Amino acid sequence: MRTASRLFDLLKNKETSSTKTILVANRAENGWKEYRIREIIDIVDHLSKGLLATGLQKGDCIAIMSGNRPEWNFVDFACNQLGIATVPLYPTLSAQDLTHILNDSEVKLAFVSNQELSDKIETALQENNQHIELYTFDQVDSHKNYMELYTLGKEQTFDLQTYNDVVHEDDLLTLIYTSGTTGKPKGVYLTHKNVISNVEACSHLLTQEHRRVLSFLPLCHIFERMAVYLYFSKGMQVYYAENLNNIVADINAVKPDMFTSVPRVLEKVYDSIVEKGRALHGLKKGLFFWALNLGLRFQEPPLNSFWYNIQLSIARKLIFSKWKDALGGHIKLIISGGAALQERLARVFWAADIKVLEGYGLTETSPVIAANSWQETDIKFGTVGRVLDNLEVKIAPDGEILVKGPSVSPGYYKNEEATKETYDSDGYLHTGDIGEITTDGFLRITDRKKEMFKTAGGKYVAPQVLENKLMESVVIAQVMVIGENQRFPSALIVPAFEELKKWCNHKGIPYESNEKAVKDEQIIAKYQREVDKANASFGQWEKIKKFVLLPIEWTIDNGELTPKLSLKRKIILQKYADIIQGIYAEHQ
Repeated sequence: MRTASRLFDLLKNKETSSTKTILVANRAENGWKEYRIREIIDIVDHLSKGLLATGLQKGDCIAIMSGNRPEWNFVDFACNQLGIATVPLYPTLSAQDLTHILNDSEVKLAFVSNQELSDKIETALQENNQHIELYTFDQVDSHKNYMELYTLGKEQTFDLQTYNDVVHEDDLLTLIYTSGTTGKPKGVYLTHKNVISNVEACSHLLTQEHRRVLSFLPLCHIFERMAVYLYFSKGMQVYYAENLNNIVADINAVKPDMFTSVPRVLEKVYDSIVEKGRALHGLKKGLFFWALNLGLRFQEPPLNSFWYNIQLSIARKLIFSKWKDALGGHIKLIISGGAALQERLARVFWAADIKVLEGYGLTETSPVIAANSWQETDIKFGTVGRVLDNLEVKIAPDGEILVKGPSVSPGYYKNEEATKETYDSDGYLHTGDIGEITTDGFLRITDRKKEMFKTAGGKYVAPQVLENKLMESVVIAQVMVIGENQRFPSALIVPAFEELKKWCNHKGIPYESNEKAVKDEQIIAKYQREVDKANASFGQWEKIKKFVLLPIEWTIDNGELTPKLSLKRKIILQKYADIIQGIYAEHQ
């Protein structure tokens, strides 16, 4: 097999594989539409020729705005084997950010999934007096369908090998614009070498047991995109979830061996399972919570006692086997990234024989910097695992994590100032994260450097640590800890309203609306107990002294969350400035 030095080599290397092998699939009217390797290569090659026929050439950029579907992969490979860079666009981008990205990247052509997104791009283009050709994956009357490019390509006689040969590992593969929490999005410049080196360095995370995967995290984000490249390199079968609304049906239909996830999804899975346990009665309920409490005490496998393992084998047979059934019955592995994972979730899922591997990385690092292993002797809860073999990581004097290696981006597109701010003279990328390397070689993240704040008393507070602890409560959906230059930390809390309604029903407390609930004295007292419980783990200067319950969930569409569900802290601070002022007014 040829060594992969360009992204499209991953696909071309599968050319001699069995034509019966399914590589990618998605929902169709009558089940699943499955694409085999030979069929995919044919589609990709014809699309490449179609792109050439439109006049596109190496160095140009095209945009993709779509949910996860095989066509995303087809267009991606069709472009990268010609040296054409892709610019993924989140469907949830604001009009302002969309206009900036289209201008900055100078895209020549765009692929969108449906009418709604084609309208969104057209509006942005019209407001900026721009025009680019749009192709849609679905049939849309007012636009060309992407299969027209396929048909056009079939009529061409281009020798694609000559175009493949002039694509080099250091050529631009993709521009990924990071949403950030403030300011204009920055275009992260990733080369073929950046991404390929990360795929190769993460190869050890998967084994022959992992054959079928469900993909539902957005391909617009480098985490899922690199993961899919990794699946392709392993010859795994990738099934795309139609949308998150149908995720349970898709899991049961596909019966995946693994999938990637963000912690918020795992939190919801856990909360759903626990809620079903609460609905049990008698002996069944007792067994459920015996197993759950046992699972929460799970340690790294070599550290669990003989007696513990005997109890665990019983719990797995009686209780935890049903957890696996709820995830399709074949689930073996879940890779978690994008945000900090609650340590208790990793422990209890491992106890259930579902290995959750927490990893860490950035768009600028293609993305993985470190990851825990499926091997029972190479996992450490509360850390993001060992640093990948091909990367150098060091901890700066102020605790910031610095990284250098082949998967690290050369910098930001058309933005030398941002590049100089992020990279030091020795070529190390400043991640903006605070962390430490344990004595046994695992990387632990403690907070975001830019998110840490100092109270009026001069004490530093790491908000994410507090937030993660508060999020262990089933009645808390979202939380942001505040308190910069104030006498003490406080919190803005968005309740988990469905769980809160159940609690109110159990307690006989009327629930008329979210707006009234967050002002109810009994409900506020309930949340005070949750805050007090979380506070017990922290020093006096870190404890949450006051909080406010908010009636509306933070969302991407409303601008409070990034596409990977991180808090846009400055936006939230601005939006709730009056409420925050009220929290501290009596203490001025």
